[in-house]
Amino acid sequence: MANSLRLAVAALLLFLCTAAQAQEYPTKLIRILLGGGPDAAARMVAEKLQAAWGQPVIVENKPQVGGTVMSQEVANATPDGHTLMFCSSGQFMVLPFYKVAYDMVRDFAPVTQITTMPFVLSVHPSVPAGSAKELIALAKAKPGVYNFASSGQGTPPHLVGEMFNIEAGIKMVHVPYKTVAQATSDLIGTHIQVMFVVATAALPLLANGSIRGLAVSTNRRSPFLPNLPTMAEAAGIAGFSADAWNGFCAPAKTPAPVIAKLHGEINKIIRMPEVEKRLAGLGNTLVGSTPEAFGAFMAAERTKWFKYANALGVVPE
Repeated sequence: MANSLRLAVAALLLFLCTAAQAQEYPTKLIRILLGGGPDAAARMVAEKLQAAWGQPVIVENKPQVGGTVMSQEVANATPDGHTLMFCSSGQFMVLPFYKVAYDMVRDFAPVTQITTMPFVLSVHPSVPAGSAKELIALAKAKPGVYNFASSGQGTPPHLVGEMFNIEAGIKMVHVPYKTVAQATSDLIGTHIQVMFVVATAALPLLANGSIRGLAVSTNRRSPFLPNLPTMAEAAGIAGFSADAWNGFCAPAKTPAPVIAKLHGEINKIIRMPEVEKRLAGLGNTLVGSTPEAFGAFMAAERTKWFKYANALGVVPE
């Protein structure tokens, strides 16, 4: 009985302590780290957090080793909400390619997924395919002849392209470049025939006719590309879903009240009309998930991309 009472008192004191910590949070500069790629959305949120909370909020872009160095830094940070990670689909796709000490699910506390956008299955206009189904037929008729570009091994265009190969039963040859800009430039210049281009980059190229879009990689049509079918609609590949998404995470063991405070403020920010408009202008669809939903989504992403990496025989370096 005495032991039970002591445990109850200890639990109450811990709750009161963490609740007080959340009320006081933040007490100093907040760092938002990301592992390469566009950082416009992170900076929008950082600007509004600083205005709301009166503490400096900075964004640090650390792309070294596919962003794995940055992820490890956040995993090792003090779990008090003053070091955050602007996490992305790319971090989950690249994970099977590197030997790392952290786990994307175990070592991070999900706050919220803020956005999602599709990759566009894109071809040069000279490719005689007006649909994903026609492209698959061409690739099956000439295995190893058609190629697809990416910005490097383990990057999103690579993994989504290989996912397409596996699910469609085809063999397009992967051609890795150092950057997305180089890859899309060669797609436009006819050196490459196919690429999964993220919507932000695809929108202007589709508008000026530099590329032809055949489908979106998400399981729903994009409001910004309503005439492009999903892969299920276009090619009969049920369940094909590959999103370019972003969200916020904190180190594991960050107090739940701090996570709740971050979740509430970040979701308020992304629903501000000017922020929502700017995010939409980049091709984003808002999500604003709960920490629990985001955590489940992250676990599913890890499982999915390890599955495809294993099918490719990827050996982490």
